[in-house]
Amino acid sequence: MPNTANPPNTPGTSVPTGRSPAAGPPRTPSAQQLATTALTALAPASWGTTYFVTTELLPPGHPLFAGLMRSLPAGLLALAITRVLPRGDWWWRVAVLGALNISGLPLLFVAAERLPGGVAATLGAAQPLLVAGLAVAVLHDRPTVWRLAWGVLGVLGVGLVVLGPQARLDTVGVLAGLGHTATMAAGVVLTKRWGRPSGVGPLTLAGWQLTAGGLLLLPFTLAFDGAPERVDAGAVAGYLWLGSMGGLIAYTLWFRGIARLPVGATAPLVLLSPLVAAGIGAAALEESLSLLQSCGFALALAALLAGQRDAPGVRGMSGARGARGVWRVSGVLGVLGVLIRGGRVR
Repeated sequence: MPNTANPPNTPGTSVPTGRSPAAGPPRTPSAQQLATTALTALAPASWGTTYFVTTELLPPGHPLFAGLMRSLPAGLLALAITRVLPRGDWWWRVAVLGALNISGLPLLFVAAERLPGGVAATLGAAQPLLVAGLAVAVLHDRPTVWRLAWGVLGVLGVGLVVLGPQARLDTVGVLAGLGHTATMAAGVVLTKRWGRPSGVGPLTLAGWQLTAGGLLLLPFTLAFDGAPERVDAGAVAGYLWLGSMGGLIAYTLWFRGIARLPVGATAPLVLLSPLVAAGIGAAALEESLSLLQSCGFALALAALLAGQRDAPGVRGMSGARGARGVWRVSGVLGVLGVLIRGGRVR
């Protein structure tokens, strides 16, 4: 039975000629799809810096303001660049997507402040499993056992990397982390379900959602949070980073990838976020990875890469195009190695 998570007409997916997808071997991602995957992976990789920026640069106790600064200025900038507004049903769709993908950001900052980065990151690593469940109801896309199994192993791998004896659980922080994971999962599935209007690019869609999400956050920020009393140079740099690379650029690449990749292949990429967070934490604290953490790191990376395949037993890639695609993905994943290079395996 063909895998519905990756239909034959998905851009960048090559189907062997001369045989049906059911009769042939599992499909190998093409170089074009791998290049798209590599660019899409930059989004969750940049989101992995949120934990460090929040705890080290931003004023504490202002999650709503942090979410507002990450979304509204970037969204207004995108609107000024594209000069395109939603039409018809897209007004309410943008409001829904903005609420799910953007307005839930304060929950991430709450989790980052109240939980160790490892606990918050592990909660986020469960997103592929939530996406798989929602895809059944919304997209009528039945996930394969292959991707479900690797989704569970991905959470396990992240847990081995970032959880330790010092990990503590805070009820509010756990609920906030799970809430952000659930809203992002729903946002991924609905973004895939609705796509984009004709002639609208990913930058425009990102601008719409960032603006809508920021406007939804604005009254709550003014009523319950307000601006920090003191914003130093480090905080300014943190807000600029979150709004640019972690905001407009990341969401543009993310929505571009959601449109071009199967939802089952996009969701595992979020595993990069906790791995980058763990790598930055290890580099900042000049700590080395234990053998167990290194095994977890390898397991999480394996789950991420396995999520890009359609089924087990895929043959190795051959040819120049496949090799170039592998090098593109390896270049992105190599960033993680740079982040943890300072720590040798104990």
